Amino acid sequence: MSKLAGKVAIVTGASKGIGAGIAQALAADGASVVVNYASSKAGADVVVERIAQAGGKAIAVKADVSKADEAQALVDAAVKEFGRLDILVNNSGVYQFAPLEEITEDQFHRQFGVNVLGLLLTTQAAAKHLGEGASVINIGSVVSHITPADSAVYSGTKGAVDAITGVLSRELGPRGIRVNSINPGMIETEGTHDAGIIGSDFQQHAVSQTPLGRIGQPDDIARAVAFLASDDARWLTGELVKVAGGFR
Repeated sequence: MSKLAGKVAIVTGASKGIGAGIAQALAADGASVVVNYASSKAGADVVVERIAQAGGKAIAVKADVSKADEAQALVDAAVKEFGRLDILVNNSGVYQFAPLEEITEDQFHRQFGVNVLGLLLTTQAAAKHLGEGASVINIGSVVSHITPADSAVYSGTKGAVDAITGVLSRELGPRGIRVNSINPGMIETEGTHDAGIIGSDFQQHAVSQTPLGRIGQPDDIARAVAFLASDDARWLTGELVKVAGGFR
């Protein structure tokens, strides 16, 4: 039997990249999946179609998770469609790199709004429906520890995710709800291509510091998320799991 059979998952920011990989992995393990998107309906529909073609169940739901009413509507849609909620993956995230002198208020509020407030609002809405054995998985980043230059705002958001993961594991643990974070290293996605990271000196440096000798793919993260979502990880909570090929 698939290890997530009968479970229902929401994956935020799942129309492409890591989120799409996570949605497909959870569905392959038997979960019914809500594929959240903020703007790319076409991308979300492709993910839903791939899941359906593989024999799984999924729907696409538009929501800007940085807005409380939309985060609540996302959770309501999941419960209405599938009758329950067991897994929340807070994957939605945006990033913009800039040196100190170029940081703007808009950059700060956009990144903290999606990466931090969005995580809190969606978890707040979801927690009303999560019960014993449920799993919340936040997608952090190794940048919170390696703190690269020009990433003060983005690294700040991921440092906040690390701290929030620990706090919520304590708050929700007495209800049997586990809260963990997956902190990826560099992953090849549409976003890292568009940002010019893939093929750059920065990528070459990252690979040189990675014992496994490559950057990651979305499925590398997705499999780790599927593990944390399952009962195989029933004794894990409050953990920050680096999935980065050994990169330090």
